[in-house]
Amino acid sequence: MKKIFTNLTFWVLLAITAGVLVGHFAPGFAKYKVLDKPFNTWFLGQEIKFGTTLAEFLSYCFINIIKQFINPIIFVTITLGIVSMGNLKKVGRVGGKALLYFEIVTTLALLSGIIVALIIRPGSGLDTSLIRKEDISQYTHRNMAGLLRKNSTIVVLIVAIIAGVLLNFYRQKEPVISFLKKITRYLFMALHKVMLLAPIGAFGGMAYTISKYGLEALYPLAKLMVTVYATMAVFIFGVLSLILRMYKVSLVKFLRYIREELLIVLGTSSSEPALPSLMEKLERMGCSKPVVGLVVPTGYSFNLDGTTIYLSLCMIFLAQVFNVHLTWGEMASIVGILMITSKGAAGVTGAGFVVFASTLTSIKVIPVEGLALLVGVDRFMSEARAITNFIGNGVATIWLANNEKEFDRDKMNRAFATVLSTENIMTDNIKNSTIEP
Repeated sequence: MKKIFTNLTFWVLLAITAGVLVGHFAPGFAKYKVLDKPFNTWFLGQEIKFGTTLAEFLSYCFINIIKQFINPIIFVTITLGIVSMGNLKKVGRVGGKALLYFEIVTTLALLSGIIVALIIRPGSGLDTSLIRKEDISQYTHRNMAGLLRKNSTIVVLIVAIIAGVLLNFYRQKEPVISFLKKITRYLFMALHKVMLLAPIGAFGGMAYTISKYGLEALYPLAKLMVTVYATMAVFIFGVLSLILRMYKVSLVKFLRYIREELLIVLGTSSSEPALPSLMEKLERMGCSKPVVGLVVPTGYSFNLDGTTIYLSLCMIFLAQVFNVHLTWGEMASIVGILMITSKGAAGVTGAGFVVFASTLTSIKVIPVEGLALLVGVDRFMSEARAITNFIGNGVATIWLANNEKEFDRDKMNRAFATVLSTENIMTDNIKNSTIEP
């Protein structure tokens, strides 16, 4: 029993359940306002608005504390990864393979969304009287330039790559490498402490969502949500599973290995809080540090499988809602635009919807008022986007590490075996604690 109560997975799962119950049965508590006036939180990165609710505040604080670790970790891991490789030709080869892999897999994700939407037709027969133009005003005034200005991750990626390349030409680089390793160790030590707050963030995120939109609000768009989740599940257990099977790695065992991180992503609707922990676990399961340091941060901006599925599926969904018959040429142009715009969707929580709004405004084929249909349920679909993006980046790293022959299968077997033994201990503890009648 002691093992259960000291397990982070248990507390995150309990917090998610509690958040749903509080949001549904005691929405007044979740909606309780904690601020009388807006104030700047320089240490969290932005201003907390007037009227922020208690539940929203808890989720916001956790996510934004974690965000402060993202750019430093990305900088040191990419720089260290390039310097550790030593051979710049190897850096270019791995980076080139990664980008090629990202483009191929995200294209498959886009096509999956379009095909499923055309087959299931989730937008057919929906009542467009639900649309309110005022619901979308906050999104249609944004543009991709503004979104990319907020995405400091891409800037950090570029600076880190340049720094890594320049350090390769520096003769006395060993002290620099040693310093970067020390900084990395301290960053992860601090991150482990902050991760203990994950249940609080998960509780706040779920309580706020359910209290604001309610379970009843999901009914009109339930078909779209089911379609989104089903498509992403098929993509994960179909496409991504086949990719791992090429090197005889079990997707199911990998998902069990990162289950704590997946629950954090589920509770916060963001892959950011669990990204540094994923990098650490990938190294522990046998992926070389240079490959992890180069591929995961890059994939965070360029390998967004869940976001691309969401964008393509929702685009066809709105076309069906308004009875817009897209030609093959128009669909091809939509795919091309989405392949570009989706690359800027990382770094800002909920940015998938902003990217969708910007894309819809630019193509001028589908009425932009349709965005209002998605505002209420976008938050519920963001969990699927974040989880699929998160798993996709893990799979990409494992595949590229194997492809580069920089994967230790013994480490993988030990890591997976440790997870299995932990699950067995937890199961035994639960059985032993059960009181027989």
